[in-house]
Amino acid sequence: MSTAYDVRDELFRAFNDHDLGQLSQYYSPSAVLVGPEGVAEGLEQIVTVYEHLLTALPDARLTPWYKATFSDPAVTEWMLTGTHMGPLLLPCGRYLEGSRRHIAVRGCCVAHVEDDKVITHQQYYDQLELCSQVGFPRVSK
Repeated sequence: MSTAYDVRDELFRAFNDHDLGQLSQYYSPSAVLVGPEGVAEGLEQIVTVYEHLLTALPDARLTPWYKATFSDPAVTEWMLTGTHMGPLLLPCGRYLEGSRRHIAVRGCCVAHVEDDKVITHQQYYDQLELCSQVGFPRVSK
């Protein structure tokens, strides 16, 4: 049996390979993914979230740089880098068309694993950092 970190590391590898089919193998069919953009319930919705992200950032890469020392949940801090080329779903629910800007956003995730599958996956990142890097329009008075 794999540890939560083994499963999450494989999930990161599949993401960095942009392999949605492989990525979906690491989630249980009833898994829940929670992030600033909302909640995705079930495999189909989760794959759709990743598909949208990889469309917006076709060269996206997740680089883990810290892993907590306990076994479950797997807690990891990471850096997401990429070039904003397509529509990006923002936490406010709006889409921002490709800006061609390079992003580097810090974040972390908490993944609970049972029977070698992620059952819940919470992602947290600095939303202001992302919005400022992609050129989200400022609100004027």
